[in-house]
Amino acid sequence: MIELSAKLTTGTVYLAGEALECCITFCHTTQPEHRNSQSHSDILENLAWASAQIHCFYSTSKNNTEKPQNFVRTTALEVTNCDIGDVKFLTKPKILFCDLTIPLGESKTFWYRESLPIEAPPSYRGTGVKYSYKITIATQKVGSHIKMVRIPFRVLPISPIMNIQDLAALCGNETTEDLHPTNPFSEEKKVETPLTMALQVLQNLTARRSPNSYMITNAKGKVGRFCLFKSAYKLGEDIVGTFDFSVGTVTCMQVSVSLQPEEVIKNKTPTKNASKELSSRSMTVARYHEVTLGLTHSQLILPIPLQITPAFDIDEVSLSWRLHFEFVTTNEKLFPQPEDKNWNAPLNVPIETMVWNLPVKIYSTLPKQITQHPVGNDTYTMLIK
Repeated sequence: MIELSAKLTTGTVYLAGEALECCITFCHTTQPEHRNSQSHSDILENLAWASAQIHCFYSTSKNNTEKPQNFVRTTALEVTNCDIGDVKFLTKPKILFCDLTIPLGESKTFWYRESLPIEAPPSYRGTGVKYSYKITIATQKVGSHIKMVRIPFRVLPISPIMNIQDLAALCGNETTEDLHPTNPFSEEKKVETPLTMALQVLQNLTARRSPNSYMITNAKGKVGRFCLFKSAYKLGEDIVGTFDFSVGTVTCMQVSVSLQPEEVIKNKTPTKNASKELSSRSMTVARYHEVTLGLTHSQLILPIPLQITPAFDIDEVSLSWRLHFEFVTTNEKLFPQPEDKNWNAPLNVPIETMVWNLPVKIYSTLPKQITQHPVGNDTYTMLIK
């Protein structure tokens, strides 16, 4: 019996354009009950071949019957019934070996290395569509069925703008400026690749501080002023802003801010009565809430979860992010004035709720900043009998 074990040595989260590495080991073991009764055929085990490749699976919700075009329908490793969806993207299979003989108690190790295309779609589990990535390792004994093991991993988009030729135009002359400290005595010159250029663009975009102030008003008057210190963030960062209610003429009793995705499913064959893009319902991934009655100033601190998908835009779907504000206001005087000697708190307060949406840009972060699988849960095994 042969035990196949596989582990991603470079982590389980990758940026589009990065290279991954997987260690695959075939070990000839025997079960304890057969150790005392082994024949000559048990001393050696033979495998005819083994290969590895990457699959990107695409699936839609039951309500979305529109199928994307140009799907890959044939591959060296056929999709099984346990794989949900169609194959959107795959790499060429790489042969690990042919005709391998393993003596009892010994093992053979092989390395699978592959680079992801920089334009590859990200891993995404939305309300209408889903993209998932797996490394498929297949092997076969002579005269036996093909056995496969799949290793899931996560892919982050490098940029919402996939055209690498436009990366220089994004930051103008600042694309050549490195925000990290440089060594003036080093003679090594960095080789610019599409991945390094894109990483520099993301670093420049998310490092800029550009405060923007917004006056919040309703039909009764001013509610307050909100200041957002920047509009572009990386996964894991905090969205920080301030509320100034001292400038308001309407009392704000409480405020809540939600971070919400906006998923847009693109219809490639629209009819006369259907739009080209159908927006799905929004959901909340992070929330801030505070009672602001009696406060003149308040601060917003909203952490961006590491498990969400950054903004992206591909043929089938686009994803953007927004801050959804809810202000609960009233025009009643809730606090006594100096001249009010016999003041009683009101039993009922008429309130109004107003909503406001503010777009924000969320980009990828370095994969090493994202929590990996727990120790002991990142190795995948399969028994080949």
